[in-house]
Amino acid sequence: MRPAFTHRKPRYPKSWQELPCGEQIRDLLTERLRQASRHWFGYHLVKLGALSAELNLPDCPISHQVAVTGGAAASASVLARSRELPLQKRSVDAFVLAFELDFAQDPHQILREVNRAIMPDGHLVLVGFNPLSPAGLAKYLPFRRASLLHDARCFSTMRIKDWLNLLGFEIIEEQGLLHSELLFERHLNPDSRWQRWACRYWRWFGSVYVLVAKKRELPLSLIRPKWSPKPAFIGKQVNI
Repeated sequence: MRPAFTHRKPRYPKSWQELPCGEQIRDLLTERLRQASRHWFGYHLVKLGALSAELNLPDCPISHQVAVTGGAAASASVLARSRELPLQKRSVDAFVLAFELDFAQDPHQILREVNRAIMPDGHLVLVGFNPLSPAGLAKYLPFRRASLLHDARCFSTMRIKDWLNLLGFEIIEEQGLLHSELLFERHLNPDSRWQRWACRYWRWFGSVYVLVAKKRELPLSLIRPKWSPKPAFIGKQVNI
């Protein structure tokens, strides 16, 4: 298994137009997250990364939505690195990370920062490329080398869920979208018969995965047992 940390810095997409079929993926994500975002409550939502900053969540009850990006962008609210967030501990109610782990040198550090800043019972959304999909296999083909799909690291959902489990997150929703190689940027119709059939029966092989997790924390208060042990009978010799 490849290590999560890499010394080579992947090319980072600054907008959805730089990804293959990026605008179609953005529109589909906006539609799919519309229903899920209605169940996020709190005061602060952070969209981490340039791609996340462009996602619109109008139905989310959290009104204060902050876009944190590493470079100047029209939709950016805070300029900061994903691995060094200027956020207080337990101050964010929801995080959205769209392809942020796929183009990161150290995805573990990004998740550690998210885990530090998120509130108990807070929501985390992770979007990425699925290596066990047509797009995950197409990135190894020697075609269209300028496409950013070749730089995507494509971590499997099983590996991502293992990382989240170690940090105390519970997966509450998982989706697979767009069963296509994406490399040739053909127009994709998510409502076509093939896409609907594949999303129903082959959802594990969707080129784009969406994971929605919830931060869980166990109480540290001790629970006293309801029973009390009987004192052992100890006989003693008595001199008369």
